[in-house]
Amino acid sequence: MEENTRIFGIRAVLEAIQSGKAIDKIYIQKGLSGPLFQELNHQLNKGDFNISYVPIEKLNKLAKGNHQGVVASISPVSFRTIEEVVAQAFEHTSTPLFLLLDQITDARNFGAIIRTAECTGVNAIIFPEKGSAPVNADTVKTSAGAVFNVPLCKVNHIKDAVYFLQASDVQVVAATEKTNDTIYKVDFKKASALVMGNEAKGVSNSILNAVDVKAKLPVFGSIESLNVSVACGAILYEAVRQRI
Repeated sequence: MEENTRIFGIRAVLEAIQSGKAIDKIYIQKGLSGPLFQELNHQLNKGDFNISYVPIEKLNKLAKGNHQGVVASISPVSFRTIEEVVAQAFEHTSTPLFLLLDQITDARNFGAIIRTAECTGVNAIIFPEKGSAPVNADTVKTSAGAVFNVPLCKVNHIKDAVYFLQASDVQVVAATEKTNDTIYKVDFKKASALVMGNEAKGVSNSILNAVDVKAKLPVFGSIESLNVSVACGAILYEAVRQRI
């Protein structure tokens, strides 16, 4: 699947953009120039794409053919807008459950989180266009196919998603160690959105300042934190416990 979701060459990437393909990430060789690249760059400036400028050695590993300095990953799934996923969720229930991922960068963590989200009835997963793990073969495999069952929504900024959800009467809960309150004090019976943070940094401070509730999982061992996918599962199942 990995090779099937990866295209290379400037013209091929240009055509993918112009045809509206769901492009997950674009890798561009540092210092690339030329008329065709300028045409590509013009198209990229018109949208909001997840771009990494990398040395040619990286591109040589990503593509076996003549990549011309450009490789793109095509997502195997389509993405929804936040307006769509919120409206659809409220059509099915008055107390939807959303999951926001603040720059989860590991594809396997991402896939494991999607799998748990599907099992716990999460209505949609929302994550930023830039700084997130790609939806690639590893993500699909680790999710056990759940990636095709849970609506996925890309946004420009997670903070904007927080504000939109709050305006839609959804309480936003951040999982963070920067609080004394445990997750077991949170009322998940109401419409809720859980924010999980980056593997190393956690939820960013700007998001923490915007959420309605901050809560943590109690940890009693000498290791101070859980893997993000494990922590996410524990919290989502607390929401399930309260709702059944």
